[in-house]
Amino acid sequence: MVKACKTRKSTVTNSRRLNSNLVTQGQLLAIVGMPGAGKSVVVDHLRNKGWTVVHFGAVTMRELENRDLVVNESNERIVREDLRKEHGMAAFAKLSMDEVLTGLSKGSTVIDGLYSWSEYKFLRNELSERFYVVNVFTSRQIRYDRLLHREVRPLSHEEAEARDFAEIENLEKGGPIAMADFTLHNDGTMEKLYSEIDKLLRLLTQY
Repeated sequence: MVKACKTRKSTVTNSRRLNSNLVTQGQLLAIVGMPGAGKSVVVDHLRNKGWTVVHFGAVTMRELENRDLVVNESNERIVREDLRKEHGMAAFAKLSMDEVLTGLSKGSTVIDGLYSWSEYKFLRNELSERFYVVNVFTSRQIRYDRLLHREVRPLSHEEAEARDFAEIENLEKGGPIAMADFTLHNDGTMEKLYSEIDKLLRLLTQY
């Protein structure tokens, strides 16, 4: 079931508003949720519907290439930490802004990979007129089972719990989830999730 919470737009102040011509081209959604919740499924469904996808993680991949580093978890973590030291906890939102604006100039755009509270505040401040956060919620046990059986980088239940703690404590991940405008429940089939996404898109036409 799609749940909505929309109470905050009129309270936002902004020193640099997005060009109104870009704003009216489409919605901007940021998909958030804990590991294994199904965020990538939501993003892929929106892509198939013609939405532009902006991957915050692409910033890390570009920096790895610039540094001529092998793509692996250790190097990715080093790059992410370096970028946040240089640009602050909102680094990935700041460094992806041009790509987000380009997407919005074409139509509706979805952000994959918003993690930190600082990223949320930055985007809300810069793009508040059409910026909505969608939390994909799945019960912890189901998430851990999914992570255990996934083909790429499977995690034991202990590793999954440790990752949950690390993302909440080190990446400020809980804030955007707590402040989400909409929640998609993903404890069932993929078909049910697709239906929930489509309901959300119809609901968005009311805003």
